[in-house]
Amino acid sequence: MHQRRLFAIALFLIMAFSISVPVMRADGSDQNTKLRFSESVEIPGRTLPAGTYWFVLVDDNAFRNVVQIFSEDRSVLYATLYTFPSERQRPSDETTLTFAERPYSEPKAILTWFYPGATVGHEFIYPKNEERELSRDRHQEVVTQTGE
Repeated sequence: MHQRRLFAIALFLIMAFSISVPVMRADGSDQNTKLRFSESVEIPGRTLPAGTYWFVLVDDNAFRNVVQIFSEDRSVLYATLYTFPSERQRPSDETTLTFAERPYSEPKAILTWFYPGATVGHEFIYPKNEERELSRDRHQEVVTQTGE
């Protein structure tokens, strides 16, 4: 009788722990990423001044290709942007951005954003005339450090 009770308690604890494990892990579904830029950068439709921003994937299965960009304290929404899925061969443990290097007088344009561990990222959609120009510019991939 005593062994059955211990067995039942142990089974209950194992089940309770296994159910709570997914809750304890960080939820990457919205791909919250804090990025700090030391100089202005371009996104479709605007230029972000040097500073710290949150890039967040809209947490809705119907809109998995919509990225929102917020201020550091999340009080200001700077942009809501549609993106195309962009694939790469191997994931990185860090956030990865691809920039188009523009003429010196213009800010670098963000082309893609990959969340750590992801092989599918987000390619920002620029207007056609600007897209052609950006495709001719040299591209630079930057792997960030956490919060950088």
